[in-house]
Amino acid sequence: MESITRSLSTQESKVILALTEKRQRTATRSEIIALLGGSVKVADHVIEGLRHKGWLERATWGEYLLIPPEQGPDALGDSNLLARASRIADPYYIGFGTAAAHYGLTTQHRNVIVVVTPVRLRAREVGESRVRIVNPSPDKFFGFGPVDVLGYTVMISDREKTAIDCIDRPALAGGVGEAATILAAATRRFDWTKAASYLERIGSGALVRRFGWLADHVQADMPPDIRQQLMCLIGQSTRARLGPTHFQTVRNAIGYDKTWRIFVNVAREELHDSTGLGRRKSVRKDS
Repeated sequence: MESITRSLSTQESKVILALTEKRQRTATRSEIIALLGGSVKVADHVIEGLRHKGWLERATWGEYLLIPPEQGPDALGDSNLLARASRIADPYYIGFGTAAAHYGLTTQHRNVIVVVTPVRLRAREVGESRVRIVNPSPDKFFGFGPVDVLGYTVMISDREKTAIDCIDRPALAGGVGEAATILAAATRRFDWTKAASYLERIGSGALVRRFGWLADHVQADMPPDIRQQLMCLIGQSTRARLGPTHFQTVRNAIGYDKTWRIFVNVAREELHDSTGLGRRKSVRKDS
């Protein structure tokens, strides 16, 4: 593939140097127009040139990401899809399987970026990836913070919330089997107190049961006091299910578990590869 040179004209250099000196990683069309003296025609021509040469990527309408000089002499194309997706909505966080992939909790290839936001938006594409918009209930929109992704600040759910979200909606993680794998990997570097507080804040006994059962399934190193806390959160209902919510039992389903009082409507084969994955010694975080 022929590389695209990143050499600059005088006007293009003016824009890139101004943004670099300000340590500004994004710019709007209006800001570039102002930098170039107010000429819309000149600014649009410069923007088109900078995009073609790989110095700018369009994040959303009228807003661009700077591809910094230190990232090399050639155009980088879709070098930072998460940063581009992050410009779609505010507030937001990158979550579910996308966050799990960022933390290295899954090896599944992802061509969908999950953006969690209370803003009602349609799905769209960023580069060759599809952006899926997830509108959470207000009591689940938390547990995220700023993360540096190739020099851009992106809001991503933390490790604990990522695992909980994937268990809550496995379809956005690649299925129940993949959610179990993500939980097993996450618990090796897990803040169990934080995870328990998140589950308590969400206030869903059914979600606590799914989390607890999967933690036992992967043989995660759950502290006894956290286990007791989760047991107190599950409530009295016996109707919780893991897997398809319809009442038809899948073939070779694992069935009812008395400890967590949950019906596991998942085939044994789907969870076979995640059995015991959390046995490896966990790395505990200092509080």
